[in-house]
Amino acid sequence: MSKIAILGITGRAGSRIANELLQRGHTITGIARKIEGTGPRLSLTLKAADSTSVDALVPVLRGHDVVISATRFAGGADAATLVAAAKQAGVPRLLIVGGAGSLEVAPGKALLDTPEFPDAYKPEAQAGGAMLKALRAEKELDWTFLSPSALFAPGERTGKFRVGGDSLLSDANGKSWISMEDYAIALADEVEAPEHSRQRFTVGY
Repeated sequence: MSKIAILGITGRAGSRIANELLQRGHTITGIARKIEGTGPRLSLTLKAADSTSVDALVPVLRGHDVVISATRFAGGADAATLVAAAKQAGVPRLLIVGGAGSLEVAPGKALLDTPEFPDAYKPEAQAGGAMLKALRAEKELDWTFLSPSALFAPGERTGKFRVGGDSLLSDANGKSWISMEDYAIALADEVEAPEHSRQRFTVGY
């Protein structure tokens, strides 16, 4: 079993990823600016730290096998910070909870660039795309960026979903969606059996 640090443990995605990994027997360090309100659990240690600071992250990341970032892109840690912190802490793998905005809906055309993409989500999507671009230039650290489908919300844990690459996945009715619970399964699978080293991939129904 692995020792895994999760940045953004108190968030909707981060908490579900932690649940999935704890159920599989991994040891988790949950990291967030504020950890109040997150109850103690077996194999879960909580630590308060600023994910935008390399100096703050290095001590709490040291000794882990994997770090997962489930924090927001806009106003959160950028790729340079996460990569530097992982390297300095000696953590060999970095997994990012990505966004759907940078997924392609046609060759060379991202979901973010479609007319129907909500303006309110553009800053976060643009920041996520910038992180992915920066990671693709990183040749030393073993990173993975997992984009959810367009609709990413709490739901059912079914264990049944499709895995794709850089293109948005949609069902037969044109709906692009994945529950956070099933997304957590896909991310945990990647932790345990890596298949997307230095790649972005996506999951959807």
